[in-house]
Amino acid sequence: MTEVSIEAVKEFFIDLQERIVGTFEELDGSATFLRESHESPNGGFAQPRVLTDGAVFEKAAVQFSYSVGDRLPPAATERLPSLTNKPFQATAISVIVHPRNPKVPTTHLNLRMFLVDAQEETWFFGGGFDLTPYIPFEDDIKFWHEQAREVCRNDDHYLELKQNCDQYFYLPHRGETRGVGGIFFDDFNNGEFIDCFKFVQAIGERFLNAYSTIVNRRAHLEWTSEEEEWMLLRRGRYAEFNLAIDRGTKYGMQSGRRIESVLASLPPRVNWRYRHELLVSEKLANLTSKLQPGIDWLGIVDNSVDKS
Repeated sequence: MTEVSIEAVKEFFIDLQERIVGTFEELDGSATFLRESHESPNGGFAQPRVLTDGAVFEKAAVQFSYSVGDRLPPAATERLPSLTNKPFQATAISVIVHPRNPKVPTTHLNLRMFLVDAQEETWFFGGGFDLTPYIPFEDDIKFWHEQAREVCRNDDHYLELKQNCDQYFYLPHRGETRGVGGIFFDDFNNGEFIDCFKFVQAIGERFLNAYSTIVNRRAHLEWTSEEEEWMLLRRGRYAEFNLAIDRGTKYGMQSGRRIESVLASLPPRVNWRYRHELLVSEKLANLTSKLQPGIDWLGIVDNSVDKS
């Protein structure tokens, strides 16, 4: 049995944060991240990194946090009620990017580890990555899902985590997903700690390479004012999800995290228009057909061993 080390996870998340920040600054070419550190009285700390008004990224937030508490917030025990009122440690990295060009997709990464009741040593990982295009390029979507598939054990594992992602990032009041998905998992502790940790590390590395590739493909493309208006309307869906549905936002508020950091995920500009479909071309409005759960981007469902 391998030793459980939240310190090792913290070190990896901090290193990954710095590499993502450095890569995004290179991709943007003009703006740099504001680097801050904040400590809490109980021993927790956070390292927000936020870029604003860049040439490529209108806003990007790359955040590391380490939390300590006497009891888990309700958002963290929703799926595991047996852990209610247990002391805990948690560490996480969260990335959200809002590009300037509507042809560059928004993206999100979250990786986290909880260590609950150190004496009993209950631990689990969670997280994943997803993509939210405004002007979807099918090559990019397929590439994104190919990278997600590569990090998983096999087709069935990928399809399970993809389904989790489709279900989690779903706006029931809109009848659509937030984007075109990726992979998502909760309460993951199947097997040895070191093997689970390696899986989480692989997700972080794959995310950085995959998103950088897509940005390099699309950031130079020209866009129209209509396409920019469409992006701002679609960002409204992103804000709705983060404020009304996302467990991570609820956890941040319930755990007393700095509110500036919790809300750093929100887009810098966003529009809501009454009957917005009347304001954009049919071509753009029809792009929402790609925002439905269960789309088989890689054509592997028929090859999956488990059809259930």
